Amino acid sequence: MTHTFKLRSTLIFLLFVVLYIGIITNLYIIQIRQHPFYSKLAQQQYNVTLTQRPPRGLIFDRTGNNYLAMNKEYVAAFILPLQLKHPEKTISLLKNHFPHAYNRLQKHNGKHFMFIKRRLSPSEQTLLATEKDHDICLLTEPGRYYPLACAIPLVGLTNIDNKGLMGIELLYDHVLAGNPTTYHLEKDARSGYYYFKKETTIAGDMGKPLRLTIDADIQFLVQEALRTHIEQFNAQEGAVIIMNPINGEIIALVSYPYFDPNRSVATQAYLFKNHSITDAYELGSVIKVCAAVAALEEEVVTPDELIDCRNTKTTIIDGRVINTVKAHGVISFADVIALSNNIGIALIAKRLDKKLYEHYKRLGFGTKTGINFPGENSGFVNPPEKWSKQSIISLSYGYEISATLLQLACAFCTIATGYTIKPILVIDPELPVPHKNQLYSEKTIHTIKTILEHTTRHGTARRAEIKGYRIMTKTGTANMLIDGVYRSDKNIYTCAGIIEKDDYQRVIVTFIKEAEQAHMYAATVAVPLFEKVAEALLIHDKIIS
Repeated sequence: MTHTFKLRSTLIFLLFVVLYIGIITNLYIIQIRQHPFYSKLAQQQYNVTLTQRPPRGLIFDRTGNNYLAMNKEYVAAFILPLQLKHPEKTISLLKNHFPHAYNRLQKHNGKHFMFIKRRLSPSEQTLLATEKDHDICLLTEPGRYYPLACAIPLVGLTNIDNKGLMGIELLYDHVLAGNPTTYHLEKDARSGYYYFKKETTIAGDMGKPLRLTIDADIQFLVQEALRTHIEQFNAQEGAVIIMNPINGEIIALVSYPYFDPNRSVATQAYLFKNHSITDAYELGSVIKVCAAVAALEEEVVTPDELIDCRNTKTTIIDGRVINTVKAHGVISFADVIALSNNIGIALIAKRLDKKLYEHYKRLGFGTKTGINFPGENSGFVNPPEKWSKQSIISLSYGYEISATLLQLACAFCTIATGYTIKPILVIDPELPVPHKNQLYSEKTIHTIKTILEHTTRHGTARRAEIKGYRIMTKTGTANMLIDGVYRSDKNIYTCAGIIEKDDYQRVIVTFIKEAEQAHMYAATVAVPLFEKVAEALLIHDKIIS
């Protein structure tokens, strides 16, 4: 009996020993050997790490009082696919209201974290708030709001992650963006809700603000004038630039059409572009001013010299046919520019020969302006080694040379002062004042400005004259080159000019592309727009007589 009892006791003891050894071994495996696995599993169940960028630096206009880019809180929706408590309800909700997210979930159902949609609309937020028993959670994210939609081609945009996508937002992304912050998103085990912890894993910092040279009020006034003008002529595109020729600051830079990113998403790529900087055109007769500057500086002509324009609309020079709009006989060189006679300017350009190319390059054509704007076009000037017999003739009145409107504006800034100019978009007091080189003599600048003033009063730009101001303008009407053929029914119209009164100077360039009515000229299309813009500018600047 005693022996049997001892045997049973021993067996029970050994059984418990084996059980304890099994338990200890299992605990060792779980807590020691498999600790990383279970620790990671726990973190997956209760913790989410989310990196967010801080609100971007604000963008102001030149006054510092008007916003060009602001920050706004947007609401995003997300799920944790591995931890769905109500999968049927959640999947049904996604399928019916967020089909794109539903498709992504079907393809990537093993993801730990998945955005349903960023920047929810008010109706979508209401839907998620009223629907119950689903696993969709909400969080706020910083985004961008643009108060002045017509400045978008210049200011630019950010993408869904609030990163610079185009324009100033892209160029100065490193300044505006700041550094991101990493948040720890943790589940409350009792309530089952998710919340952001107060502490952060990695602390970021705010982006720095920017102040542009643009005046928001002028930008809006110009946009309104441009919009109504394009509607009047049923044109395809238009643009206006206003610059201060003394320091190169761009006061307004408007392209039309544009889109409002606060209300819609652009589906056409050209709506994103700032055409004044990114597109180059053969601008036609407005380039005659630059040929005239070259001729005056090289002293191959004087403003009073009489030029025989042969009293015909069509003539032949060096075997090449030249057409001009109106026939003129013997007229002064000043009138050649004022009346925009192609024959007269071609005869003077032949005296310059290769020096014409050198002066075009001196005025900045064929080279980027230095504005350092994304997508800037350098344009093109046909070099002498590639010239045909036609080239010197074509170059004299704006063909075989393509330029952006910004390049044209900068050239007129040089004509206004005689000095080099670099366009400026961002006001930065810490940057040194750029050194200016005198490109043209005071005599040449005085003479060409007198010719341009004569052009406004008696030539192709008479409608641009404003009483009490010195207005110096030149127009250009050019056929567009389409599929290798110059189309007389597809034109661009330009008016570039200088406004002066005492110490006040501004350069304005107006541009209209493809007005619906055929056989029109810049004098009737671009010049009236110049007048509207100039009057709005002068009233705003409070110096109008």
